[in-house]
Amino acid sequence: MELPIYLKQGKSLYRQIYEQIKIAILNKTISPECKLPSKRQLATHLGVSIHTVREAYEQLLDEGYIVSRERSGYFVSAFEEEWQHITERKQIYEFEPITNRKIKIDFNSGHVDTAKFPYQIWKRFIRLYTNEGSLDNSPWQGEWALRNEIANYVGRSRGVHCGAEQVFLYSGTQMQLQDVCQFFGSELKIGMEEPGFIRAKAVFSKLRQNVISIPVDDQGATIPDGKLNLLYTTPAHQFPLGMVMSLERRIGLLNWAQGHESFIIEDDYDSEFRYNGMPIPSFAQLDQLQRVIYFGTFTKSLIPSIRMSYMILPAALVEAFEKFNEYQKSTVSRIEQLAVAEFMREGHYERHLAKMRTAYRKKHKALLQAIDTFLPTDFEIIGENSGLHILLKLPSRLTEQEAIQKALEKEIRVYPASVSYTEQPKSNMVILGYGGLTIEQIKEGIIKLAQAW
Repeated sequence: MELPIYLKQGKSLYRQIYEQIKIAILNKTISPECKLPSKRQLATHLGVSIHTVREAYEQLLDEGYIVSRERSGYFVSAFEEEWQHITERKQIYEFEPITNRKIKIDFNSGHVDTAKFPYQIWKRFIRLYTNEGSLDNSPWQGEWALRNEIANYVGRSRGVHCGAEQVFLYSGTQMQLQDVCQFFGSELKIGMEEPGFIRAKAVFSKLRQNVISIPVDDQGATIPDGKLNLLYTTPAHQFPLGMVMSLERRIGLLNWAQGHESFIIEDDYDSEFRYNGMPIPSFAQLDQLQRVIYFGTFTKSLIPSIRMSYMILPAALVEAFEKFNEYQKSTVSRIEQLAVAEFMREGHYERHLAKMRTAYRKKHKALLQAIDTFLPTDFEIIGENSGLHILLKLPSRLTEQEAIQKALEKEIRVYPASVSYTEQPKSNMVILGYGGLTIEQIKEGIIKLAQAW
C-alpha cells in the first residue's frame, strides 16, 4: 500500500512521517491490522534514508500504534474502539487554534523591529565562529573579547570607565540579578521601585528577600529613609511609568548610597532610545562604579532571541565575586558571544543603534499622533520621552480589564500596568509597546482601540 505522506523542509523528517502515519491511523485512513510498507519500500517512495523510516516506525511501535510481526512486517494495531475515540478526542484538542492566532496587532513592550536587523552581517559572524575552536564553553565570566568591547562601548556611550575584568556576561537580566542577590547574602533589605519592573520583583520573591517598596514620583525613585543593602532602579526609562530620573535625584540617591554604604543596581533600561532633551548621565558615570552596579542588555538593541546581558561591578567587588562564582559555568553561547564581539569591534553595533533610534523615533511620533487624532482627550499619555513603550491612563469610565477585553474583541492586545504595582494603583492604565509594529500597524491599532473604547 502507499501511504499519503507529504514532507516539508524545516522539520525533522522522521517526525513528519511518524505524525502523519499516527493521524492516518487515528482517522481510520489506515484500518486496524493493515500492513504497512517495509522500511525500504517507504524510504524509496519518500526519497529518504531507511534510518529515517526506522526511527518513525520505532516511535509508532513504542506508543502502540503499530506492531511488528517476525518475518511479516509492520501492522496497524487492532486497538479497542473505545480507546480509539478517547485518543481521537485528545488529538483534536492538541490541534485547536491558540489565542495568539486571533491577535492582529500586539502592543507588546518587549518586541523590537526585527526587519531592520542586519541579518547578512550577523550570519557572516556566526559562520565565522562556528568551528571546532569555538565549540567549548566560555569562561563563566564570558569571553574576554566581548567583555573588552562592552567596556569600550559603555565608556564611549555612557561615560562609564571600567576594565574588561569588571564586566560579566549572563543570559538575561534576571539571571544576573539573582546572582548579585546571592552574592550579597540571604537576609537582605532590597529597595524596589513602586511601581516597578515585574521580572525583577519575581527574582526577589523567588529568593524570598525582604523587599522595601520605594515610591516613585515625577523625578523617579525617591530617596529611601534608611539603610538598604541594594536598591534596584530603572532611571533611564522607569518601568512602567516611563519618566527619566532627574539629575538632582540621581545625585541625591548617590549621596544616600555613600552615606549608608548601600549599593544601587542601575538597570539602564532603554537608555539607547531617548527622544526629547539631552542625554542624562547614568548613575555609573556620576559615581564611576563606587556604589553602583551597572546592568545592560542586548535584548532591545539587537534582537530578543540573543539572550545576552551584562553586568559591570565596582572594582572593589570583583575579586570576591569571582571567588563566589569560581565553580560556575557560562550560561551564554560562546559562538554568539564571539559574533557579538566582532559585530561591535567592526562598528556595526553602533551603526545599527543609530539606525534603530531613527526608526523608533518615527514610530514614537506616529503613536503619539495617532492617539492625539483618534482617541478622546480623556485618555492621557504618560512617560513618552524615551524607550519603546508608553503608558496610557484610561478615563474613569473604563477599567483596565475592560480596556484589555474590548481591545481583544478587535484583535488588538494591550497590557496591564497594575501587575507592576504592589497595591492597587489609583488610576487605570495600560501599556502600549510599539517597537515591533510598523507605522501602519500603529495607526490601525489606535483606530481600532478608539472604536473598542
